[in-house]
Amino acid sequence: MVLSIAGYDPSSGAGITADVKTAAALGCYAVTCITALTVQSTQGVFGVEPVRPETIRETLSRLADDFELAAVRVGMLGTGGVAEVVADFLRRNRPKNVVLDPVLRSSSGAALLDDAGGGVVRSQFLALSDTITPNFEEAMVLAGIEPPNGPSSWPEVLPLLRACAAKLHEAGCRAVVVTGGHLPEANDFLSLRESDKTVEQVFKGARIDSRATHGTGCAFAMALACLLARGRDLPAAVGEAKEFVRQAMLAAYPVGRGTGPMNHLFRLPKDL
Repeated sequence: MVLSIAGYDPSSGAGITADVKTAAALGCYAVTCITALTVQSTQGVFGVEPVRPETIRETLSRLADDFELAAVRVGMLGTGGVAEVVADFLRRNRPKNVVLDPVLRSSSGAALLDDAGGGVVRSQFLALSDTITPNFEEAMVLAGIEPPNGPSSWPEVLPLLRACAAKLHEAGCRAVVVTGGHLPEANDFLSLRESDKTVEQVFKGARIDSRATHGTGCAFAMALACLLARGRDLPAAVGEAKEFVRQAMLAAYPVGRGTGPMNHLFRLPKDL
C-alpha cells in the first residue's frame, strides 16, 4: 500500500491521478490524499484551490487507521497550512519510505507552493523524509545555493550537486536524488548518508526528444516509493524508477495541444 499526498491535475499527467497509474503499473495499490485542486491542462496551470487543512488531517488519519502503509510519496503541498498538517502526520505516524518530491513550481512556471509552505519544507520535511527527489533548480533553492547562469557541463554541475546534497544532509535528510531532466546531460545524482559516510552514485541518462514531459518528476518519485515499498534498496530503486520514466516517455502518444503526459501504463496491452 503506497500513499500519495499530492495535488489533483485534471489532465491526469501529474499529481494524484498520475500516481495511481504509476502505482498500478508497478504492481502496487495507491491510496490518496488530495492537497489542492488545480485548473490545468497540457497547456499550463490556470488556477489553484487548496483543500482545507482540516480535511487533509482527517483524510490522513482515516487512511493511517485503515491501511498498513509501505511507502509515502509527498508531492504538491500548496500552502503552509497544508504543509504543517502533513508534517504533523509524518511526525506522529512515522511511516516507512517517505519520498518527498518538493514541488515548488509547475513546468509551465506557475507557483505551486507559497512562501510559508517553502519554510515548512525546509525546516521540517527534510528531516521527516527518507529520500527527497528535487530537480536541479529545486535542489538549489532548498539548499540556499545560487544557481549558475546558463547551462553548464556535467563536470561543472557535479560540485554544485555535491554541495546541495551536503546542505540537505545537514538539514536532516538521509538521501537526496537530484533528477537531471533540466541538466545539459540527463544524469541523476544520488547522495546517501549512511552512518558517518556519504555514498554517491551517478545514474547516466540520455535526453529524449519528446513533448511527453508533463509529470515526469511526479512519476519518478511515485515509482521510487513503489519500488522501495516492494523491497528494493535505494540505488536499485532509483535506477528502476529512472528506467520506468524513460520507457513511459518513449511509449507516449499525443495527448492535448501542449506538453503532454508520458504513458504510465505502457506495459499494458495496446488494445485495452
